[in-house]
Amino acid sequence: MFSRRFTGCIRHTAIIFVVVAFTSTDSCNAQLIVAHRGASHDAPENTLAAFRLAWEQGADAIEGDFYLTSDGQIACIHDKSTKRVAPGEPELIVEESTLSELRRLDVGRWKADRFAGERIPTLKEVLALVPEGKRIFVEIKSGPEIVAVLKSQLAESELDDDQIVIIAFSKAVVRACRKELPQYKCNWLTGYKQDEGESEWKPTKQNVLRSLRETGAVGLGTQANESVINRRFVKSVRNAGCEFHVWTVNEIDVARRLARLGVDSITTDKPATIREALSTIETAPNTNLRRQRQ
Repeated sequence: MFSRRFTGCIRHTAIIFVVVAFTSTDSCNAQLIVAHRGASHDAPENTLAAFRLAWEQGADAIEGDFYLTSDGQIACIHDKSTKRVAPGEPELIVEESTLSELRRLDVGRWKADRFAGERIPTLKEVLALVPEGKRIFVEIKSGPEIVAVLKSQLAESELDDDQIVIIAFSKAVVRACRKELPQYKCNWLTGYKQDEGESEWKPTKQNVLRSLRETGAVGLGTQANESVINRRFVKSVRNAGCEFHVWTVNEIDVARRLARLGVDSITTDKPATIREALSTIETAPNTNLRRQRQ
């Protein structure tokens, strides 16, 4: 079971080796800077304004959250309801609302008056903002029922397959995407909890590796918990043939520590700040480029 699941991790080793061989040392070592919900420190999260600003701030990729609406559309919003990002407006449950109902809400004014009038964007609108050579991390907040619509809308976009990365906490979603959308990378996401009175964080490293194996995920998208993330953990994930991505990092010292571990990407609310902080340090070689799962 293990070898069959991970065959895809090294399928294109020869091709990737050639690409790496003709890539500069600097680019091999650098981490992708992923703008969390866009440049969400400075602009209202998951809006077109935040995604445009992310590109202006030098992000390599943007990350957005996506739900399936009641009328079969895909809307970009993090929470199950609109309460937090549309204060003072009627609260809507995203999956129980139509796209037109959601689009009536102002989701920019809460951040600053200059963002008044920002609306909940669609997946199609966000995809259209991704420039050539940049990437988008599409976090799926709904269940596997979104995959059929996702498949259609991603296919209709003008982006290359390698510009799109699907990410999800749901193992069922990851498995469905690996089955129905094998042309795109798909990462499994996890945070960590520590029970009162216990020293061990859960899930354990062994359980993380098991989840990656069971889902067929290309990579791990992990909370940047300094009590969990160390060189041994990164090496274990790499040895399983998977990528190692971290979120959400806004502190310079934490970003530099993770960069030295050679993680594949750092997701942050402050892409400009983290980009500048990492521009002057020497990072660990990203050897995982040679064994990415496809």
